[in-house]
Amino acid sequence: MIERLDNRQFDLLTITVAATLAAHIGHLPSWLTLSLAILLPLRAWTRRRDTAKVGAWIRLPLTVLLVALVIANFGNLFGREPGSVLGCGLLALKLLEAERIRDARVALGFAAFVLMSALLFAQDLVFTVLICAVLVLLLATLIGLQPAPLAQQRPLRAQLRLALVLLGASLPLAIATFVLVPRLISPLWGAPGADTAARSGLSDRMAPGSMTDLLIDDSPAFRVDFDATVPPPRQRYFRAIVLWDFDGTTWTRGRSGGRGQLEDVQRAGDAALVGYTITLEPTDRRWLPTLDLPLTAPAAAHLSADRVLVANEPVAQPRQYHVQSATNFMLAPTLSSAARTSALALPAGFDPKTRALAERWRADGKNDDAVIRAALDLFHASFTYTLSPPLLGRDSVDDFLFDTRRGFCEHYSSAFVFLMRAAGIPARVVTGYQGGWWSAKSAYLLVRQSDAHAWAEVWSEGRGWQRVDPTAAVSPARIELGAASANGNPSWAQSDWLRNLRNQFDFANRLWTESIVRFDASRQKSVLTPFGVADANPADLLYALSGVLGIVILIATLWAIRSAGTTRRGDALDRAWALLGKRLARAGMTPRANEGPLDLLQRARAAAPAFAAALEPLIARYIDLRYGVDEPAPERIAAFAAAARKLRLPSHVENLGGATIRNSAASRY
Repeated sequence: MIERLDNRQFDLLTITVAATLAAHIGHLPSWLTLSLAILLPLRAWTRRRDTAKVGAWIRLPLTVLLVALVIANFGNLFGREPGSVLGCGLLALKLLEAERIRDARVALGFAAFVLMSALLFAQDLVFTVLICAVLVLLLATLIGLQPAPLAQQRPLRAQLRLALVLLGASLPLAIATFVLVPRLISPLWGAPGADTAARSGLSDRMAPGSMTDLLIDDSPAFRVDFDATVPPPRQRYFRAIVLWDFDGTTWTRGRSGGRGQLEDVQRAGDAALVGYTITLEPTDRRWLPTLDLPLTAPAAAHLSADRVLVANEPVAQPRQYHVQSATNFMLAPTLSSAARTSALALPAGFDPKTRALAERWRADGKNDDAVIRAALDLFHASFTYTLSPPLLGRDSVDDFLFDTRRGFCEHYSSAFVFLMRAAGIPARVVTGYQGGWWSAKSAYLLVRQSDAHAWAEVWSEGRGWQRVDPTAAVSPARIELGAASANGNPSWAQSDWLRNLRNQFDFANRLWTESIVRFDASRQKSVLTPFGVADANPADLLYALSGVLGIVILIATLWAIRSAGTTRRGDALDRAWALLGKRLARAGMTPRANEGPLDLLQRARAAAPAFAAALEPLIARYIDLRYGVDEPAPERIAAFAAAARKLRLPSHVENLGGATIRNSAASRY
């Protein structure tokens, strides 16, 4: 006999599939998101109308169409993103044919795989907790597929409670396998063919408005642990990318950016070096932010000519690196002819008004320092910092300087560098991060994506490259108080109280990242150090895992034996009746082993009529549950047990003797 899903089971299956797909919603293409939003409710509606069977003539073309769209969108079926999109689509299509218990179990097994694949995109603490919540729902749905009538009678709350118990029981084995199963040097999704689409982070291209999404993104970019002294906010500039070339719209690294001989650094006076460790969130890019100005490069990374730290491979997992920087320095006291040419280049035919302004300053006899001051005074006098600037036209710098006069760091740094080059002063754009939130309790600096910033560097004879931040002339609060003070509150998600709450909660995220996400093969080798194994190899780890599994199995066996010996006999109603008996015994009226419920009630009437009046409704409910139906519903038994707990007992009832209560088939009825 084929067991068909009832409506309750199917609805729970649909909710579980929807929750699983929701875990992937952040990276699904719009065409699939829209299709899923239509397909799942439509499937539930048609099944309610008894048109449950979706024929293969519909499912097969949809499957072929899904595969074709994935290939058209990504170029292949392999990799993290195309694989997850294909899996989500196939899971939704599986729901179309889910009519039997067997179909539902297969769908749930596949849903578990699709759910776990969401961790390939995000592994932070909050997202992992959400994945676990969906996993509990999945287990509850699987419990609901047990053979009737037990599954039909078990309420959803009981299914969820049992799912939590099962998930908790699996934790010891999960922890043991997480710590001791030998790990690969690189994750599976780092294999050839994995997509390399960039995650949140700075780009090596800057155009008007390109940083807007980044500046309203409060997700962590990196965390900094300083070896000793913490630099003040005005020195917390984290260098990431230097942009040399401008085509009239976009700044880029260009062909010469970062190439050539490493620019020389001279520390100013006896300025101390700052040592620190950065834990960078995944970006799928190679840029490694460093406190301006880095002097050293960690392993598997190198410094480009313009002192940008570049990783040898894209950062696909959280990466930790230690660097030394000088916050008081002179960079490149001498400038090569090639670098000078790049730092003075401007696109022909763009922004004539800006060129004329720079030429007028020079005609007035202003030297380099005076030109720089004039530009900063211009920004300070009549410009406004905003994350919602007007759109700019072809001559973007002219439009910004002489028309809109509203923008944020990328507008100011771009216009400033253009002005400097037009005035004959070598200049370049630097992007990175500025500021951050200092956690006094945990002693680390949290830098979010919203702390992204752009500033300028100008070169002068004898002083080399000097940092000039034109944004500070417009919004000093951006530098001294951080991005949140200057960016304002564009939405409730950016409100001060929520930002502060997330900052405080970041300690848990940091602990999660350090302990779980960054637990790789190299750290696994030292996991057995407390037991005398300094550099554990895979065999050592497997021996340790076998020992842990043996201990877990032994403990589970002993617990099962003990539970079997102490488990009360009888069903749930027997246990509820026994609970009532214990409460009666505490009041001084111990039920006798040879009396049934009516005998007990009659004895209570003779001993304490007032007490018997309160007891009588419970006795009647028990008799109805035990003898009135073949198998009482679990909800009614639970209600009886709750009523027994709430029964108000008098302070003293004459003890007529008796043993602990037992359900007797020989009761007087």
